[in-house]
Amino acid sequence: MTKFDYDLFVIGAGSGGVRAARISAGYGAKVAVAEEYRVGGTCVIRGCVPKKLLVYASRFADDFEDARGFGWTVGEPKFDWPALVAAKDKELARLEAAYRTALGNAGVEIIAERATVVGPNAVQLKSGRTITARKILIATGGTPWLAESRPGLEHVITSNEAFDLPRLPASIVVAGGGYIAAEFAGIFSRFGVETTLIYRGDKILRGFDEDVRDRLTEAYTKQGIRIVTGQIFTHFEKTAAGLVGHLSGGGKLEAEQIMFAIGRTPNTRGLGLEKAGVEVGWNGHVVVNEYSKSSVDSIFAVGDVTDRVQLTPVAIREGHAFADTEFGGKPRMIEHTMIPTAVFSTPEIATIGLPEHLARERCTKLDIYKASFRPIKATLSGRDERMFMKLLVDGESGKVIGCHVMGEDAAEIVQMAAIAIRLGATKADFDNTMALHPTSAEELVTMREKWIAPTEAAC
Repeated sequence: MTKFDYDLFVIGAGSGGVRAARISAGYGAKVAVAEEYRVGGTCVIRGCVPKKLLVYASRFADDFEDARGFGWTVGEPKFDWPALVAAKDKELARLEAAYRTALGNAGVEIIAERATVVGPNAVQLKSGRTITARKILIATGGTPWLAESRPGLEHVITSNEAFDLPRLPASIVVAGGGYIAAEFAGIFSRFGVETTLIYRGDKILRGFDEDVRDRLTEAYTKQGIRIVTGQIFTHFEKTAAGLVGHLSGGGKLEAEQIMFAIGRTPNTRGLGLEKAGVEVGWNGHVVVNEYSKSSVDSIFAVGDVTDRVQLTPVAIREGHAFADTEFGGKPRMIEHTMIPTAVFSTPEIATIGLPEHLARERCTKLDIYKASFRPIKATLSGRDERMFMKLLVDGESGKVIGCHVMGEDAAEIVQMAAIAIRLGATKADFDNTMALHPTSAEELVTMREKWIAPTEAAC
C-alpha cells in the first residue's frame, strides 16, 4: 500500500474544514489543516460573528430610547466606534484560540501556510514543501465579489474592510441587495451614518417572500435609509471628501465610503484544482456529488467553496457528514432543503420553507395566514414598530410549508418553528399547541383566519 504523510489534509480552517478535521481525527485519522490567515474562517473572523456583534451594538440606540417609556431616566448616550472594534477583536481572538485548542485536543496538526493542490494526493505549501495525503478536503470558503473591473473600483471597500474601519464614516453607500448588504445598511444607519442602499434589481432580498421584502423596504425607508433600485455603478472617482460613484442611469452618488456587498464567490483561484483534474463550475466552485466528492476520487470539498448553500451551519453539517462517510464508516449525505435562515437587519427577518411565489407554483391549493401586530414592548416605548408573521400551508395535506417572521427575535422564533416544520407539522398541529403568553411567538399558534388576496376576494 502507498504510504501517505496524512490520512486527511484539509485546506482551509473555517467552519466546515475545522469540523471535518476534528471528527475525522476522532475516528483515528491522521489529519493536518493548512490555513494561510486565521483559524475560524469567514464566519468567526470576518462574517457571522463580528457582524452579529455590530448588529447588537447598533440596536442599543433604540434600547436607550425605549427605556424612557418604562420609567428609566437615561443620560445622553455616547458611542465609541474604536472601542467597539477593539472589543470585537478581543472576542474574535478568544474564539480563534478556542478553535485552535479544539483542533489541538483532537490531535489535528495546524499548518500556518497557504497550500495548493498539485496532484490527486499531494499538496504544496508556500514554503515549497510537498505533502501527500490519502484524501484532500477543500474548505477554502468564499470571498467578496467585486464584479468586473471598472475605473476606480480599487477605492471601494467590502465587508472584510468594514469590520475594521479606523472611524465611522459620515456617509456610506452600500451596493447590493442580499443578506450582507441589507445587514450592513442597517448597522451603519443605526450608528448615525447617512446610508444609501443601491441594488440592480427592482427590490432588495431577491428570493425571499414578497411580503418580507416589501416590509423591510418600508421599514428601512422610515429609518432614513435611501434605497436606489434598478441601477449599478459604472465607475468611481476619488475626491477630497470621499468617493463619487457614477450610475448606469446617468446619476451619481457621493459618500465618504462606498461598500460592495454584491455577493461572494468561491475562493478557488490559484489552488491548482484544474491541474489536478478537479472539475470546477461556472464561478470557480468545486463541483461535488451528494457525498461532497469532486471529480477526483481522493479530493473532496465542503462549505461555500462548493456554492451549494452559503451558510455556516450547512458547511459544518457537510464537514461532519464527510468525516462520518470517509473515516467513520457511516455514509451520510446532507439534505439541502428546508434550511432555516435569517437576515440580521433591524427589523430582523427569519424564514424556513417556501416563499409564497414558489409555494403557489408547487401547491394545487395554498392556504395563507398572516398577522401584523404591535409587540407588547412597543406599547410603552412608543416605538413605531410591528411584528409580521406568515404561515404557508399546503391546502391538501395541511402541512406547514413556509414560515416567515419579521421583527424582534425573529431568528430565535424561527429556529424552533423549523423543528416542527421539518418534522411535517400541520396547521392543525400548530393550532393544537398551547400558546405561551404574552409573547410575540404565540401568534404562530393562534392564527386562525386565512388570508384572501384582494383579487380572490373580488371573485
